[in-house]
Parts: sequence; C-alpha cells; structure tokens
Amino acid sequence: MPKVRLATAWLDGCSGCHMSFLDLDERLIALADQVDLVYSPLVDTKEFPPGVDVALVEGAVSSEEDERRIRLIRDRTHTLVSLGDCAVTANVPSLRNPLGVDAIMHRAYIENVSLQPQIPQESLPALLPRVRPVHAVVTVDVFIPGCPPSADTIHFALSELLAGRLPDFGSSVRFG
Repeated sequence: MPKVRLATAWLDGCSGCHMSFLDLDERLIALADQVDLVYSPLVDTKEFPPGVDVALVEGAVSSEEDERRIRLIRDRTHTLVSLGDCAVTANVPSLRNPLGVDAIMHRAYIENVSLQPQIPQESLPALLPRVRPVHAVVTVDVFIPGCPPSADTIHFALSELLAGRLPDFGSSVRFG
C-alpha cells in the first residue's frame, strides 16, 4: 500500500503547532511507517510538491507571500487541514487588523527604534491590509483548533485521516 504524502506548512504564526506535532514523540516513528513527509519546515524541501494527500497548515494569512503559498498548497493538496488557532481564526496575528499596516510599521520601525529609525524598503514581506484565517482565502477540509493543539489532538486527527475518515472532535478529544 502506498504511503500517504503528508506536508506541513507554516504561515504567520509562532511555530507552536509544529512543536506540538514534534511532541508526538514515539508516535512519529509509527507515523513514519504510514506517511512520506514530502514538505515541511522540518525537512529541506524548497518547493511545495504536487500530489500531496494531507497538508497541515499552521498560521494566518498576513502577507502577499502567505496568500500565494496557501493558494499553491490548496491547488496541490487533496485534504487541507487548518492547524491551530492562527490558521482557524487568525488569532494573534490578526491583532494588527484594527490598527492597519501603516500604523504597525510606524510603531515597529520608527517609534520603537533609537538608531536610524526607518521603515525598511527591502527584505520585508508585503503585508496584506487585513490578516485572515486560512479558510477566508481557500477551502479548508479539517479544522484543528488550539493554541497550540495538543499532540494528542494532532495524533487523533492524523490517525483518522490516515484511516480515510474526517476527524470528529465532538466528544473524543479535549482541546486545551
């Protein structure tokens, strides 16, 4: 039986969801028998490949690059999973929404700098006017809330997906 092609991706967030994924500990070894990890910040693959069966996406859509990446991921993935509160609700990254990009940039690069205050013109991602959750940009198949979701929650979701079922979080998993 062919292995499931699994990918993980990180948009605008803190990487806590990937840390919870790593907290699967010895369950990662069992998972490795069932999946090929074809893309992730945890591996050296540079380009998101076509034909991904399941993609776990952490983080909100905050920049033009995030939007480009999530559209590519959606186009190349069968089952897209929003992993964690930033992906599900835009959570902490969206705290800038009421203030606007210009005010945030001014505060970060002018007001809070004592030496050569200036807004960088290179090496910064082009920020979108509003931070959005993943499902506001592309269709999402599974939502796994939590900040971050526990390793047990991630394991349950992956186990269900690998068994060909969409996870039902009704009463079987506690978030926290």
